[in-house]
Amino acid sequence: MRLSILSPALAVAFASYAVAQDASDVLTLTASDFSAKVDNEPLILVEFFAPWCGHCKALAPHYEEAATVLKEKDIKMAKVDCVDQADLCQANGIQGYPTLRVYKNGTPSEYQGPRKADGIISYMVKQSLPAVTEITLSNIDEFKNADKFVAIAYVSSTTDAPAAAFSQVAEAHRDDFLFGLSADQDVIAAESVTPPAVIVYRSFDEPRVAYPYPIIDAKPEDFEEWMADLSVPVIDEVSSDNYAVYASSSKPLAYVFLDPTAANKEEIIASVRPVAEEFKTKINFVWIDAIKFGDHAKALNLQEPKWPAFVVQDLEKQLKYPLDQNTEVTTESVQDWTKRYVSGELKPELKSQPVPDAQDESVYNLVGKEFEDVVFDDSKDVFVEFYASWCGHCKRLKPTWDLLADKYADVKDKIVVAKMEATENDLPPSVPFRVAGFPTLKFKPAGSRDFVDYEGDRSFESLVAFVEEHAKNSLEATVVLDGQAQMHFSNGNASGEVPVEKHDEL
Repeated sequence: MRLSILSPALAVAFASYAVAQDASDVLTLTASDFSAKVDNEPLILVEFFAPWCGHCKALAPHYEEAATVLKEKDIKMAKVDCVDQADLCQANGIQGYPTLRVYKNGTPSEYQGPRKADGIISYMVKQSLPAVTEITLSNIDEFKNADKFVAIAYVSSTTDAPAAAFSQVAEAHRDDFLFGLSADQDVIAAESVTPPAVIVYRSFDEPRVAYPYPIIDAKPEDFEEWMADLSVPVIDEVSSDNYAVYASSSKPLAYVFLDPTAANKEEIIASVRPVAEEFKTKINFVWIDAIKFGDHAKALNLQEPKWPAFVVQDLEKQLKYPLDQNTEVTTESVQDWTKRYVSGELKPELKSQPVPDAQDESVYNLVGKEFEDVVFDDSKDVFVEFYASWCGHCKRLKPTWDLLADKYADVKDKIVVAKMEATENDLPPSVPFRVAGFPTLKFKPAGSRDFVDYEGDRSFESLVAFVEEHAKNSLEATVVLDGQAQMHFSNGNASGEVPVEKHDEL
C-alpha cells in the first residue's frame, strides 16, 4: 500500500465545533430506517462518519450549513454514525471516514465535490438539475447567478448546432458546471445575442464571456478546453477545495506566498494580477496563506519565512523555480521571472541533502546532488527505494531493504542498492518520473536509462527474485585463491546457493 503525496503540504487545518442536535437539518439514519428514508428520495447526500474522526469533525459545520440551505431547495442531507451503526456501514462497504455518497432513488454514487458549505451546495444543486436546463424568461436571471460558472447555449432550434455538442459536454461535466439551453426568442432578445452562441457567466474576473471561435462546427472537446481555461480565475487563493483543479491542469503553477494578516496583502495580489493575465494561457497563478502552509513553502524550496515570496512550480515534473527571497515581489520582478521561466532561461532549484562523508552501510545513502552520477552509472544495476522519514510503510520495509543490500554487499561494483529521502531531495530534470507515493521502488538496469517499477510484495524473497530477473550484470562474486580466480558464488557459498532467511511478508 502506498500513501499518496499528491500535495502533502497542502493538508488544511480545520477548526471543529459541536452543533446542537435539536437544531440540525441533517437527518440521522440508522439500520432500521436507512432504506425507507433513502430509497424513495430523488436525491439525498449521506455522510458515513465516526465521532472520533478529525476530518469528520472539520466537515460537520460545513455539512450543517449546507443542509440548512439545501433544505429550502428540497434537497435532503443525512448522516450515519458508523460506530453506533457498524453493521450498516459494513453492509455499505464503508472503509474510511468521512465517506460521502449521493443517492438518487436509492442508487449510490461517490460524492466528488468540495467539503465546504458553498461547494457542497453548488455540487448538490447541479445533481438536482438535468444536465442541461431549459432557459426561459422566468428562470434566466436566477440560473445565471446560481453558481460561480454557468454556460448557456442560445440556438434558433434545439436541433441546430451546436446543441448536440454542447449537450454532450454538459453530460460529461454536470458535476463541474451548470449548463442551460434556450431557443426562446424573448430570452435571446433579452440577452442581446445572435444565435448560435454560447455564453459563460462567472462570479469572478470578466463576468460574461462569449465563445470566440467558429461555433457551427465546434466539437465537444473545443467547448471543454475553452471552459476549462475560463473556469480558473486569473489569480485566486488556493485551498483544499480548489487545489485539485490546479493539480489536474497541464499548466505550471505560480504561487504568491502571503501573510494574510499583512496590511498590503491586497496590494501585492493586485500587483501580480497583470502578470497573471499576461501569462494566463501558459501558467496558472494563485496566492497562498504562507503562515498556514509554511511547510509547503519549504517543499517549494523557499527556505526562509520571509513574505511575500514567489515561486513557479512545474507540476508535471515537480520542479521548482523560486524567486530569490531577497528580491522584492513587484509587478516587474514577477513579470521578469515569469518571462524567463516561459522562455526556458531558468534552471530549477534542486533541493538536496549534503553528500554523506562516508557510506558505512550496505544500503547506499543517495542524495539529490549525486543522483545522476550514481544512478546513471552505466556499469551498474541500481535499485532505489524512495522513502519519507515519517512513512510507516517505509519503516517496516527498512530491515528487509537492509538485508537485500547485505546480500549484494560483495558485488557493489555491479549493483547498488540505495535509498533516498524523497521529501528532502529533488529529482533532476533528466529523470523520467516523479515520486507520487512512499515507498516507491525503482530498478535501473546497467547500460540503460529506463526504470522498472517494483510492484510485488515486500518480502525478501520477492525482492531478490526481482533483482535476479532484471539485473544485467552477473551478481556472482569472484573469490581469489592462491592468486587465481577459483570459483564464483553469490553472497555466501561455493555452490552459489544462498541460505534464505524466512520473514513475514511486510
